[in-house]
Amino acid sequence: MQLLGRLADLRGLLLPCYLGAALVASALATLAVAGTAHLTLAALCVALAGAGCPPLEGALRSLWPCILPDDAHVRTAYTLDSSTQQIVYATGPALTIAIATWLSPAAALALAAAVTAAGSLAFATTPPARTWRAAPRRRERLGVLRPPAMRPLLCSLVFLGATVGALDVAGIAVADRQDASWLAGALPAAFSAAGLLGGVLFARFQPPTTPRPYHLMLLGAAYTACWLPLLAPLPAPAVLLLTLLPGSLFVPLLTVASLTVTALAPPGTSTEAVGWISSAIRLGLAGGTALAGPLSGHFAVPLMAAAGCALLLCARTAPAPAPAATPV
Repeated sequence: MQLLGRLADLRGLLLPCYLGAALVASALATLAVAGTAHLTLAALCVALAGAGCPPLEGALRSLWPCILPDDAHVRTAYTLDSSTQQIVYATGPALTIAIATWLSPAAALALAAAVTAAGSLAFATTPPARTWRAAPRRRERLGVLRPPAMRPLLCSLVFLGATVGALDVAGIAVADRQDASWLAGALPAAFSAAGLLGGVLFARFQPPTTPRPYHLMLLGAAYTACWLPLLAPLPAPAVLLLTLLPGSLFVPLLTVASLTVTALAPPGTSTEAVGWISSAIRLGLAGGTALAGPLSGHFAVPLMAAAGCALLLCARTAPAPAPAATPV
């Protein structure tokens, strides 16, 4: 994804969107036809689909400063984007399972391939996407990662994603312990619904200026504190209600972190920077799920991940001041 994002910053949005759509559609279509009997081929298709994901999110966020009237609207767009992603996280797996059950797993994969291709083509053919070009960039080995504050910030997003990955396993574990099968799906759904509501409220009452480093630190500390009540032995309905607390802060925290990443990114690297955000969150999702399994889905896992996120956010995240001009 980072490579396609870098290509978008260098050559425009059309080529990486078309290329990514072709890679994902081909990989998913192959998997739908061949199935999973050949594990090597299936793993290759999955890896290709993940690596070739079109940089639509980064491209969209790169377009906002060009098509929206001011920074306040851009910040609101970031918040609403992060909020609507919660709808995808909640409905995407459920819709996939429903299609696979009613039709077949191959039909679900084929539909995913078609939707990816159609969505990418629809976005890439819009006038703003066709004409957008990134600002000139310096040729540097580290690229987006050059600012010292960028690396701890992206690492904090890995921990943030881990909280969500661990929550999915925790929901299954709590549902099994309390013989409440409904909780396995209701817990991540409640978290996503709270994230959507929190994002809408944040968009309505967000600070009038660009987020400051202390906003990140406060949100990170509050997000960590919201996981603490879930450590207590509680009945299933109470667990569901308390999950709304961290869920309501997830989108505001992700939004402010994303805005900070964009502010830190060197000129001409905006699309690639958002690709790093997505990759960090997805890496955290996978890591949180993998770690929560051996630990029986205990809520201590998302708590520790949230604490790691908060500690990393205490690092310097403000853009470095521009050097003073040399007197002539």
